[in-house]
Amino acid sequence: MFKHILLPTDGSELSLRAVDMGISIAVSHGASVFALHVIKPPPGVQHLSDMLVLQEDERAMKVTRRATAYLDEVRQRAEAAHVQCHSGYEFDLRPYMAIMAAARKQQCDLIVMGSHGRTGLDRLRLGSQASKLLVSTDVPVLICR
Repeated sequence: MFKHILLPTDGSELSLRAVDMGISIAVSHGASVFALHVIKPPPGVQHLSDMLVLQEDERAMKVTRRATAYLDEVRQRAEAAHVQCHSGYEFDLRPYMAIMAAARKQQCDLIVMGSHGRTGLDRLRLGSQASKLLVSTDVPVLICR
């Protein structure tokens, strides 16, 4: 049924639980996975303070090293389950848009991701990438909490 599963990750324990679930689904369907990490540009104040302390290249290296570490973790879990895994990272202010674009580009037929399950004011203030993705994509999305 599923041939290629997208596994967005932010490196959190919650997203790794979703990764494990996605890999399990991949095993049962003989599917491959694509791990994705979306790097959001830093907020204005943080970005300004980083500019004063770090050179542009150092800042880019720092965030890409972190992204690579997150993606390496997913690859290791997939390899342990004998699931083919490719990965990549994208820079985007709106992670859900990058996830949708990756799903299209990689021809994924399922997205498995975690959701922090924020409610009330936190959800309004912080937003929910999972909620935004659910109403924006035609690819099935499995949300793990």
